[in-house]
Amino acid sequence: MLLKGSKLYSIIFLKCPRCHKGEFFEANPYKLSNFNKVKDHCPKCNLKYSIEPSFYTGSMYVSYAVGIAVAVATYVLSLIFNLQLSLVNLFIAIVVVLILTMPWIAAVSKSIWANIFFNFDKKIAQKINSN
Repeated sequence: MLLKGSKLYSIIFLKCPRCHKGEFFEANPYKLSNFNKVKDHCPKCNLKYSIEPSFYTGSMYVSYAVGIAVAVATYVLSLIFNLQLSLVNLFIAIVVVLILTMPWIAAVSKSIWANIFFNFDKKIAQKINSN
């Protein structure tokens, strides 16, 4: 399931959606000086990452869904570990988790958005491997 060639591989490891070799971001999402700055092109296959100006504005919708998933996961984990948090403490825990994961959520959301529009190309990936 996490093999190269799957969209999930590209999303989780923040790789180029077309070749799965090149880095998608300038730096780690938690490096605040380059906060989730997407590269212009893939360094391996030269795919232009932005189809149009403000292309990644649509990733805000994906970010909302991923944020909700993280919040629900936090709630479920509190139930699994039987933390018995009050409503206020549970709310605070969810907010803290969302703040700490914000850079990751934004990065994954941009990667998901790019993977909606770009597909893996096995021929290009093999060509990069042979070089």
